[in-house]
Amino acid sequence: MSDYSQLEKRLNYTFKDKQLIIEALTHKSYKKPYNNERLEFLGDAVLDLIVGEYLFSKFPNSNEGFLSKIRASLVNESGFTLLAKTINLGNYIFLSPAEENNNGRNKPSLLSNAFEAIIGAIYLEGGLQTAKKIAVALLEEAYPQIDLQSLSKDYKTALQELTQATHGVTPSYELLSSCGPDHKKEFEIAVILDDATIATAKGKSKKEAQQKAAQIALEALKR
Repeated sequence: MSDYSQLEKRLNYTFKDKQLIIEALTHKSYKKPYNNERLEFLGDAVLDLIVGEYLFSKFPNSNEGFLSKIRASLVNESGFTLLAKTINLGNYIFLSPAEENNNGRNKPSLLSNAFEAIIGAIYLEGGLQTAKKIAVALLEEAYPQIDLQSLSKDYKTALQELTQATHGVTPSYELLSSCGPDHKKEFEIAVILDDATIATAKGKSKKEAQQKAAQIALEALKR
């Protein structure tokens, strides 16, 4: 794990309270008296507000439905994982050896949660305007173009079109498992093609897991 001062430079923000950034970077597997779950909870709400206000200002003539669709495309595990990767956040997270060996630094759920926690920590210490400045800068760096056409990647439709052309059939989706409390469930979905599982993925909703599994399947079939 690298010195987190490099992360502070990348964020263009230096924490006065170093315990805040340490807590934001600490995964529960690290077995400390603290972890980043509380800051993740706060950061999720802060990012929802920041992105909502950003889109409200960016698209002054758009209706609520349009704004909601774009926000949903940005405020989710995939979106926050992309922002986390933009700052190489995985390099700085405190993990258990087991999670490290399980490729934890590249797990979308872990990266997304840590990014939310970092924004939550910045909000606590620096306030909303500071958190907004940092989050919006990263958003615009990660997404050179923000519009529905660019963001609405329907991998299920793309996979269906591909398999119809190559196999003459459409894939099906099977729920493998669901776990976690009601307010924070995680679903695992498998993509089935010709009675074989070609990809699996997890998500915070069945729809998100299906889209992620379809994306993985698409990439595998195109190789």
